Parts: sequence; C-alpha cells; structure tokens
Amino acid sequence: MLYLAQAQQQNPLVPDLTELIIGTVAFLIVFGLLAKVLMPRISKTLAERTDAIEGGLERAKETQAQAQRELEQYRAQLAEARHEAARLREQAKEQGAQIITEMRQQAQEEARRLTESAQAQIEANRQQVLNSLRTEVGSLAVELASRIVGEALQDEARQRRTVDRFLAELEEGQSGPAGAKVPR
Repeated sequence: MLYLAQAQQQNPLVPDLTELIIGTVAFLIVFGLLAKVLMPRISKTLAERTDAIEGGLERAKETQAQAQRELEQYRAQLAEARHEAARLREQAKEQGAQIITEMRQQAQEEARRLTESAQAQIEANRQQVLNSLRTEVGSLAVELASRIVGEALQDEARQRRTVDRFLAELEEGQSGPAGAKVPR
C-alpha cells in the first residue's frame, strides 16, 4: 500500500530525479560519440558530395563553353571554306573563259594561216599554169607563125619577142573600155 500511496503522490508528468540524471548523462554520452565519430564522417561525405556536384556543374559549364567555342570556330571555318569554294569556282569560270578565248583566237589564227597558205598555193598554181600556158601558147604561136610567114623562126630571141607581142595583143583585145578587164 505504501507503494500505492507513493504512486498517488507522484505526478506522472514530473520524472524521477535519478532517471532524469541517468537519462541526461546517457544522452550526453551518445551525443558526444555521435559528434566526435559520426559527424566528421557525415560532414566529410556531404563536403565530397557538394564538391562533386559543384565540380560537375563547373566541369559542365567549362565543357559547354568549350563546345560553344568549337562550334563558333567550326562555323567560322565552314564560312571560310564556303567563301574559298566560291572564290575557286569564280576563278575556274574565269580560267575557262580565258581558255575558250585563247582557243578561239588560236582557231582564228590557224584558219587565217590556212587561208593565207591556200591563197598563196592558189597564186603559185596560177602562176605556174600561166607560165605553162604562155610556153605552150608561145610554141603554138611560133609554129603557126612559121606556117603563115613561111619562114622558120629558129632564133629563140626572135620567138620570144613574137610570142610576147602576140600575148600583149591578146590581152589588149580582152580589155574593155578604159583598160578594165572583161570578166571571163
């Protein structure tokens, strides 16, 4: 009964002093151990995670900045390559036009040279034919004159003079008024 009497006198909200002291000492011991052993490990782990996250963010920013610089450099190189390609195309067009012009000039020069050569050849052939014709006409004229005159024209100088005179008379006969040649 005594225990009951004591239990009735004690307030349930107020703890016993010995329990309070033992609980406080045990709490301080556990707290001290946690603060000395576990808190440095937790702090270290948190610091490492913080560094890893911040370092990762920093590395990501650096990588992104590097990628941006390389992208700008690539774009600049691409623009330069396009400009160079356009310049090379223009240069090739100019060279092509120049080659075409040179080839035309060479072809015209070759055509002119061939024309001049053909004209020279035609003139040479004409002179050769005229000389041959003159010789034949001369011999025929001498023979004819020998028959008409009845004397032999053996002297070559005489034959030439006779042929030249005959040809001159022929050319005068073919000339029209005012000495213009009549077309054949």
